[in-house]
Amino acid sequence: MRVSIIIALLSIIYVQTASAQKVYSTDRQYQADVKVFVVDHEYQADLIVYKTDKDYRAKKSENKGIWFFTTKEYQADKKVFFVDHEYQADLKVYFTDKEYRAGWKNNDKKPLMY
Repeated sequence: MRVSIIIALLSIIYVQTASAQKVYSTDRQYQADVKVFVVDHEYQADLIVYKTDKDYRAKKSENKGIWFFTTKEYQADKKVFFVDHEYQADLKVYFTDKEYRAGWKNNDKKPLMY
């Protein structure tokens, strides 16, 4: 009995810490949690994003700009819609090809991705 309780608790802890910052790109603005505009230069961004192809590399709890794009809406932690104009956006991002560069430039926007 105790062993099964311990296993259950460890499983819960693992699931909570192993979840990724999974993002789904929706085609409809009204379905999105966050409207995102991609900027041309890093200094213009609220968040520098590194796009990973492995969901375990991006931890939701860290919220540090490492995104894994899901193919299914129900798998995502956040649904984003990419807008055409900066004034339409809740969040401005710059995509980098270096994981260590990912992070927030504007901490006031952090709650958008929690």
